[in-house]
Parts: sequence; C-alpha cells; structure tokens
Amino acid sequence: MNGKTQRPHGKILKSEIGTIRKTGKERLKIAVVYPNTYHVGMSNLGFQTVYRLLNALEDVVCERAFLPDRQTPRSGRITTIESQKPLNSYDIVAFSISFENDFPHILEILAQAALPLKAIDRGPPHPLVIAGGVACLLNPEPIAPFIDCFLIGEAEAMLTAFIETFDPAENRKTCLKTLARNIPGVYVPALYRPAYKKDGTLSSFKALADVPERIKRKFLADLSGVDTCSTILTPDTTFGRTYLIEVSRGCPHGCRFCSAGYVYRPPRFSPLAQLEKCIDNGARLAEKIGLVGAAVSDLPGLDRLCLKARQKNLAVSFSSFRADALTPELVAALERSKVRTAAIAPDAGSERMRRVINKGLSEQDILHAAEVLVAGGVPNLKLYFMIGLPTETDDDVQAIVTLCKKIKHRFLQSSRIRKRIGEITVTLNSFVPKPFTPFQWTAMSEVTELKKKIKRVRNGLRRVANVRLHTDIPRWMALQGLFSRGDRRVAELLLLAAKNDGNWAKTLKETPLNPDFYTCRERPLDERLPWDFIDHGIKKSYLAHEYKSALAAKSSSPCRLEPCRDCRICMEI
Repeated sequence: MNGKTQRPHGKILKSEIGTIRKTGKERLKIAVVYPNTYHVGMSNLGFQTVYRLLNALEDVVCERAFLPDRQTPRSGRITTIESQKPLNSYDIVAFSISFENDFPHILEILAQAALPLKAIDRGPPHPLVIAGGVACLLNPEPIAPFIDCFLIGEAEAMLTAFIETFDPAENRKTCLKTLARNIPGVYVPALYRPAYKKDGTLSSFKALADVPERIKRKFLADLSGVDTCSTILTPDTTFGRTYLIEVSRGCPHGCRFCSAGYVYRPPRFSPLAQLEKCIDNGARLAEKIGLVGAAVSDLPGLDRLCLKARQKNLAVSFSSFRADALTPELVAALERSKVRTAAIAPDAGSERMRRVINKGLSEQDILHAAEVLVAGGVPNLKLYFMIGLPTETDDDVQAIVTLCKKIKHRFLQSSRIRKRIGEITVTLNSFVPKPFTPFQWTAMSEVTELKKKIKRVRNGLRRVANVRLHTDIPRWMALQGLFSRGDRRVAELLLLAAKNDGNWAKTLKETPLNPDFYTCRERPLDERLPWDFIDHGIKKSYLAHEYKSALAAKSSSPCRLEPCRDCRICMEI
C-alpha cells in the first residue's frame, strides 16, 4: 500500500496506481473523497488511514478523489486519482470531513460529479453517499440532507462491519435501515425528524423507524495493534516526505475550547514497542518522521522514541507539544532534526483567561519554553492565541501584546548567546464555540468586535522588531461558527450558496435564515442542541459544570488517565 507520487494532477505514476489494483471477482468500488485539494487531503493522516483500511478489505477497491485546485482548468467532472473514473460510477462515495469550513465543498463536489445534491433525490444507479471524520462526530446536521448516512466513530471500529452489512443490490431504503439498526454508530438522517419551537430552538428529534433514539459513537478502547501511519508519501503536501505516525488519540488536559479533548475521551496512547516498529517502517521510506496527536508530549516514553529515531538517523517533528513538557531530550531531538521553527500555544495572554479555558499553563511555563527552545537551537517561534473567548475583557486582549513582548525579551536573550536572531510569528485566531465542549453554550463574538480586537493586537505589536502577526478573517470564522452549531435548516443556506457559486455576501443577504441565531446567541443550559442525539459518553451535566467553572475563572484538574467518576466516560466503556 505504500507508494509515491510526484504531482497531484495530470499523469499519475504507475507506482501509485499499483497500490490499489485488484483482480478476480467483482468487488465493491468505493471512492473516498476529501472535500479539499490534494495538497490538503493527502496531508491528513485520517484520510490516508481510511484509504488504507478500505483497500485492505478483500472485496473492496478504494480510490481517492479531491476538490480540484482553483488554478486547475475544470474538466466538468471530478475523477479519481488511480483510474480517472467519474465519482458517479462507484458503489459508494465516502467523504472524509475534518473541518466544517469544507461543508460547501461537499455540494461543489456532488455537483461536479453529476449527482443530485440532496439524498432524497438520489437512487439507483447513483452511489450511496456516506461521510465520516471529526466534523461529523461533532455536528453533522448542517449537511444531513446531502448525506445518505454518517459513520459516527473511528474508522477502525466501524468500516469492516459497515462493508460486510452493505448490499449494493438491496433496495436503498431497506439497506439504510439495516445499517442503522445493526451497526452501532451509523446515523441515517432520513430516519430522524427534528421539530422546532416558535422561538426557533429545537423541540424534539424523533426516530421515524425502529432505529436507536441516540447514536452512540463507536471507538477503539485500546490502540494496541492499530498502526496509524502514512499510506502514501508525496512531496505535494504540507509534510512533504515526512512519514507520519499517530501516537495518541484524545488529550488529558481538558482545554475547554478543544473538541478533540472531549469527543476522543478517554485519552489513549499507542504502546511504545508498537510505535518503535512504525519508526522502523518509516526509516525504509523517508528521512523524517512526524509524530501526530493532540497530546504528543504526554506520550509515556517519548524520549525513548526520539532516541530510536536518532539511532535510525531520522529527523523528527511533532504536531504539538506543551510548553510545560519540554525535556532536554525533546529539545535535543528538535536540534538534531534541524527544526527551524517550534510552536507554543499559550492561547490566552492573561493568567485569568488561561484559567477560564483551563489551559493549565503559567506565564513562567511559557517564557521558559521560549527561552529553552531558542537556547536549544530552534531559531524561530510560532505563538498561537485566540480572541473572543468567553468573559474576555480589553485587559485580556492587551495581555496578549504584553506576553508577546515578554516572550520577545527572553527570545532575544537566548538568541544573542547563539549569535543568531530569528523571528517570532504570532497567529491570532477567532474563537469558535464547538459542540461537546464546555463552551458549546456560549455566544461567539460578533465580527465587528473581533476586528476591533485584532486591530488592538496589531497596533500593539506593530513596532516590535522581528515579530510578525497573522490573523484569520473574522467573517469566515463566523461561517465556521454557523456550520459548527447549526441545525438542518442551515442546509438551505448551503444550497443557496451553491446556487450563488460560493458568493457568501450575496447568499447572506438573500437568506431568510438569521446566522446570529446560531453564532452570537448565548444558549441556556437546558436547551436541546442539534447534536444532542449523538452520545459520546460524556454527561452533559459535566460539560455544564465545566462551563460554570470557566465563567468563574476556575481551573479543573486534567484527566488522570485512570478510571474515575469525573466526566463519567470511563463508566460508559
């Protein structure tokens, strides 16, 4: 399954085509689609894993498709990478969706595939359209009318049973009912009906057939024996020739804004011996490995893993590490790997705001990390902050500027010792409330307010040498907030945007829907939420308790990585 490719479009190398070619009896044909470009999709380890898992099944041939580059001339249809066949010729079209902002791309891909956008309008000979990925685990409702069924859970725990149960010759409605009844985690939107109150909030969400009232996510309790690594290496991605290895799922720290820390509970780490074998495999294919996970620096035995990579003459990169977890061995691994830039995520400027979000980092942790990284040979730093967080004041926004200046001071002291001054890049992101987090009830800041806060930070850092500021675009983040916390009625907005060729300014003027209802409205704790039908095992009362603690600027202890009664997830396993 490991192949190499030179470019995302045009002629495909034979080595890559050969990775999926099967002969013999008729096989189920599946096109797995990432609703973004090749460059983005092939950087996604989850997408590559689904591709590998499906092709490992004896009766399946799986090929890949992506949203065409904007610079690429449109041929009028989307075809797969391997055989250049159109999507509408497959038995199943499976979307792997990581980000809500890719929701509009799903409609664009369906249209270019000559498939009806709404599931209700599709039937034989159209393929079954399914979807999975973290965005679906959070809230699939804004795209529910376009998808025949969702897989709410982790691919390794669901795909085999789904494929064994799916019968392409069976009546579609009957087949979908069979899947929904027999495969835990399968959600068929057509079998459920939402109802709304006069004030626009959700009054009920009822099953229309003999299917589960709530969809219980399906996940792996143990990562032993599950290798999640790069399937195909290609230079046409963010990670280039880096061999990616997933080391963990979930995160024990409980940052209140982070959905991964909740929907992937309990945190799980791959066994060290298993990861060492993955490094052996990576050494045969690449000169650099990338350790991936929301809590890489919490991996037991990480130093030993870095030593293993060193013995294999492999460079090492990390998807993330916490400022309070920088060991000498970890810094040495970065220096040996000639890492030029390391990232620190304070997320908030003031100590108070870091208690609100339950970050668990002190200012001293952050300053020490900056100093140690530069002293350890990493010349450049990236700093990640958010604006628009709950209870944020002007003083909290100003604290971002103040902390950046303090980091710059420590940065300069270490840089002068090494006689090399690098650059600090500050990335400022607008906070978007996410489902299944303690902040799922909070209001998102209005676009005008976010712009004012960005301007304040920009003005505060304007004259600071060697510091660059990158910001997101608040109006696009407002759309993400709409997609994140919307219900099925948001699907009509997506349809209107598709009709307007992606002109969102025109779409928002024409729609009768009020986006502020979903984004800028504080929701009462007893309101029925569009995603409440999904059961991730965490009690809603626990999230509400964490939300109240946030409003009081009280921090909570991280997950103890052993059974307890705090969030109740361990009692549900």
